[in-house]
Amino acid sequence: MTDTKNEGWYVISLRASGDHQALRRAAARRGARLLALSPWRIQARADEATRTALTSALQAERVLFTSPAAVDAAAGLETLTARRGQQWLAVGSGTAQALHRRGITDVVHPSRMDSEGLLAMPELQHLEGSQLGFVSAPDGRNLLAPSLVARGAHVLRADVYARHDIPLLSTALNKLQNLAAPACVLISSSGALDRVLQQLPAPARAALLARPAVVASERLAEHARVSGFREVLTAAGPRPVQLLDAAATRTRAAIR
Repeated sequence: MTDTKNEGWYVISLRASGDHQALRRAAARRGARLLALSPWRIQARADEATRTALTSALQAERVLFTSPAAVDAAAGLETLTARRGQQWLAVGSGTAQALHRRGITDVVHPSRMDSEGLLAMPELQHLEGSQLGFVSAPDGRNLLAPSLVARGAHVLRADVYARHDIPLLSTALNKLQNLAAPACVLISSSGALDRVLQQLPAPARAALLARPAVVASERLAEHARVSGFREVLTAAGPRPVQLLDAAATRTRAAIR
């Protein structure tokens, strides 16, 4: 059995394989280590149907991106250029920053960075007869597209990347079960949490659910409670710094 009592504290990340870097850096700045439990990997699409759908979406009056991964995948297929009179929207600040890096400087996003916050924005209240480009993944942001259609928008959807389930690494499972150091589970996707829990054997599942969960929204807080977490803390938002601030505050209070 691995003794981790002298390893400080941990954050457990459920992000996609290869997408832990920002959290790892934020954790290191707070004296924490990161344990990655990746239930899927992200793969950009490059087939002709996806290219055609993206071209149509990018010509709409409003163009909405649901994640930084959607921005990166779209930029790999076509140069992102804002047309005169277009409105570009992002689900949160991370997605907006990804668009800024691609040259789209005028991007609006909600202060509450989730689907509910986005749907509350004034820019998405009166959509009757308008076209809206929706750049996402096949199973992502399930609440958004139907809600936008219900408001009268003609949604031009481009699913530019896909999430592919992968098995959890045995080394990560062993680490989780034997982790004696304080740790928080960072949750920014209900789908990722569901897939992790589906894969975990009973001892590892119990070990995960016994840790405090730090979530990115109230919707995720409810999902975490229903999933079996006994302690759930809601961060100020989904960005790595926000999740780590909440985790660090909780862990320091517990250690004292």
